[in-house]
Amino acid sequence: MAVDLAQKAQNFTNRGRQALETGRYELAVDMLMEAVSAAPDILETRKLLRAAQIANFKKNGKVGFGAKLGYMMARQKILGLVKKGKGVEAMAEAEKLLCQNPLDADNIEAAVKAAEAAGKAEHAAISVEAAYECSNKDPSLLERVATYYTMAKRWDKVRDAYQKLSEMKPGDQRVMQLLKNAEAQATMNSGWTETVGKTGGFQALIANKEQAAKLDAANKAVVTGDDAELLIQEKLKQIEAEPKNMNARRALARIYIQGKRFYEAIDVLQQAIEVSGTMDPELDRMLSQTKVQYYDQQIEALRANGQEDDAVAMEGEKNQFVFDDLAARVERYPNDLHLRFELGKQYFTYGYYDDALTHLQLAQKSPKDRLWALYYLAMCFLAQDQVDMGVMQLETARDAIPTMDDLKKKVVYQLGLCAEASGDLEKAYQYYKDVYSSDVGFEDLSERMLAVSQAIKARQQ
Repeated sequence: MAVDLAQKAQNFTNRGRQALETGRYELAVDMLMEAVSAAPDILETRKLLRAAQIANFKKNGKVGFGAKLGYMMARQKILGLVKKGKGVEAMAEAEKLLCQNPLDADNIEAAVKAAEAAGKAEHAAISVEAAYECSNKDPSLLERVATYYTMAKRWDKVRDAYQKLSEMKPGDQRVMQLLKNAEAQATMNSGWTETVGKTGGFQALIANKEQAAKLDAANKAVVTGDDAELLIQEKLKQIEAEPKNMNARRALARIYIQGKRFYEAIDVLQQAIEVSGTMDPELDRMLSQTKVQYYDQQIEALRANGQEDDAVAMEGEKNQFVFDDLAARVERYPNDLHLRFELGKQYFTYGYYDDALTHLQLAQKSPKDRLWALYYLAMCFLAQDQVDMGVMQLETARDAIPTMDDLKKKVVYQLGLCAEASGDLEKAYQYYKDVYSSDVGFEDLSERMLAVSQAIKARQQ
C-alpha cells in the first residue's frame, strides 16, 4: 500500500512539475495537491506546490471582501485543529487555503502554525521562505526562515538565510555571529555525513586539529590575523573544488571585507558574478557597497598623507560611481523599488528634479521606503516652486508617522518653512513648536521660532 501511494505521489508530482514548467498553473496546483495528499512528508513536492500556488495566484488571483471573509473562516478552522493537536489535518486545510491566496500574511501564518503543530519545522520554513521571496525582502521574514531551518537542523539552509541577512544588514554583529555559527554547523554536518560508518566517525572529525581550528575561527564574529588566513585558504580550496559555490565566494569576500582588504574582495565578487552567469542582485549590491568602501579607504589615506586636492578629486569620482552604478542596477532590476528610491535621491541631490520624481513616485510602492520617498518627492516639488504639491506630500508623510522620529522632524520642519513663506506665521510657529518639543537643537529651529514669535507680536501691535 505504501509503495502504491509513493508511486501515485511521484506520478502526480511529475505531472505537476510539467504543468508548472509549461505555465499551466491551475493544473499544476491540482496535480501537486494530489501528490501532497498521497505523500504529505515529501518536502520537495510541497515546495513545487508552493511555487505553483504563487504563480497561479499572481496570474488569476483576485481578493475581494467575500474572499477575505472566506480566508478568515478557513483560518479559524485551521487554528481550531491546531488547538486540538491535529497538526497533520491542519496542514491539509492550510494547503487548501494557500491555493486561494499563498501571499496573504495571515494565511501564511496559519500554515506555519499548522506545520508547527505537526512537528514539521522544515515545512514551516518553506512557507515563510516563499513569503520572503515574494515580499519586499523583509529581513524579519528571513530571520524566521533561519529559525525554522535551525529547528529542522538544516544548517546549509540556515547559513544561506543568514548570509542574505548579513548582506541586508552589513556590520550587524549579531547577524554576523549567527552566520558564523551556521557556517560552523554546516561544516560539522557535512563532516558527519562524510564520516558516518567509518572508524572513529564523528569523534574522529572533532579530534582532527586542523578541522577544529577552522571551526574555532569560523565561530568568531570578526575574523582577523591568522584566523582570517586560515579561513581564506579554506574558502579558496572550496572554490577550487566547487567553482560555482556562490556561498563560498561570498564568505571569502566577507572575510576580505572584515580585514579591510577591499580590493581583493572586489576581485572575488566580480569573479562570482562572472561565474554565476546569471543576474544576482545580492552579489551586485555587495560589490557596489565594497567598491564604495574601497573609495572611502583611498580617500582617507590621501587625507592622512596631506593630499587634500587628490582626496577631493577621488570623492568626486566616488560620487560619480555611486550615481552610475545605481542607474545601471535600476536598468538591470527595474522592479527593485529600493534601488529606484536610492537613484531618485541621487537625482534630487544633483538637481535633476523631474528624473528624481519619476523614480521616487515608483518607490512609494515600497513599504520600506514609502515615507522617505514622500519626503524627497515633496522636496522636489518645493525646489520647482510647486508648493501645493510639496505640502500635500509632506502632510501625507506626517500623518503616516506615529512618533516624532528623525524623518517626522524633517517633514514637520519643512511644513513650518512652507507656512512661514506663505505668511501663515501662527501655523508655522505651531509646526516649529512640535519639533522643538522633541529636539531643541534641530536645525536653526530656535532662531526661527524667535523670529516668527517676534513677527507675530509686531503684527498684533
